Amino acid sequence: MKAAIVTIGDEILIGQIVDTNSGYMAKALDKIGIEITEMLSISDDKNHILDTFASLQNKVDLVLITGGLGPTKDDITKKTFCDYFEDELVINSEVLQHVTQIIEGFYKRPISQMNRDQALVPSKCTILTNANGTAPGMWMQKENTVFISLPGVPYEMKDIVDNVIVPKIVKEYKRPFIIHQTVLTYGQGESMVAERIEDWENNLPEFIKLAYLPSPGRVRLRLSARGTDENLLNNTLAEQIKQLTAIIGDIIVGYDDSDTIEVVLGRLLTKHNKTLATAESCTGGKIAQRITAVPGASAYFKGSIVCYTESVKTDVLQVSKETIAKYSVVSEEVAREMVRNIQKIMNVDYAIAVTGNAGPTKDATNEEVGIVFIALATPESIFVEKFNFGQPREKVIDRTVNKSFELLMKEILKNVQ
Repeated sequence: MKAAIVTIGDEILIGQIVDTNSGYMAKALDKIGIEITEMLSISDDKNHILDTFASLQNKVDLVLITGGLGPTKDDITKKTFCDYFEDELVINSEVLQHVTQIIEGFYKRPISQMNRDQALVPSKCTILTNANGTAPGMWMQKENTVFISLPGVPYEMKDIVDNVIVPKIVKEYKRPFIIHQTVLTYGQGESMVAERIEDWENNLPEFIKLAYLPSPGRVRLRLSARGTDENLLNNTLAEQIKQLTAIIGDIIVGYDDSDTIEVVLGRLLTKHNKTLATAESCTGGKIAQRITAVPGASAYFKGSIVCYTESVKTDVLQVSKETIAKYSVVSEEVAREMVRNIQKIMNVDYAIAVTGNAGPTKDATNEEVGIVFIALATPESIFVEKFNFGQPREKVIDRTVNKSFELLMKEILKNVQ
């Protein structure tokens, strides 16, 4: 089965909001074996919507649409559905009862005519119950294509997708299996990883595809297997992952999309009852943010000092003014004091400290833009490494965060083995 996803809304096209709905729907459909062939964002214009529907008609099996189901005049999806399916809007008594319960029962106010109009739906559609809002989803088929209209509010859309659409598709359609396995690597760039695994990649079975998903300091390798025999797919993927691990096991830190390096680090620290703290200058707290985004991080992460200015480095983190005056804030010596002091202040086993020039200017330092010093304190020692992460600013910050995690991972594994 093939599907297309369409988001309707001028606010998306002008960048006022970010479309997160498409990604969520794509993942949900992919898990049940449906191939996404297109993602489109279009304006709140009747003719544009109709042209888009016509262009997808019989080209795909499913078209999922979000947006334009609200009660205001600029929400035109329901009326456009009627035009496309040669239908008319009618009051659906079940939807009206649901809307009334929300407005009068939850919001404790009289229902208005605009609220009642939310119960107007095309007479030929199958209603998709919206448990969390007043705009119902709609399921309508024309020739070989099913058009599914969903509210644009993310939590409303997600509930309908998970609890209504996916079960309905699974029940009514036969689908192939699509199985993904993600391998997360750190420390080597995309081209270097590709060179190391070239022979292995060239010998992959035809039903397995490999995709490289690079970002600063890390590369995700996604293997996708498609077919009708689920056991064959799983067994073959497992064997290929085993072969891949034998080739690049030194840079692999996880085997699932959820296995980010900070997740793996959290497991290691928790397992071995170790603690961590950070002192951050050029990253502005992003290392700590990534760490604390992992549920349960409080078991091993004590805290962070974001010493973005020289005064915070000296007054709070207790870095020597003389050291800064002699070597500048971006230096090996300052990074070393930062990590030693944060380890002592927070009373932790491991500590990370970073100081550098993220840009766009070098400020009052001796180093060029892109230069970063990363210091790591372990229970036994302290070391500092110097890196040139280039430009632009966002790249410098992201690579600093990822490299810090990579260095910490290697030290923890070295000390626990």
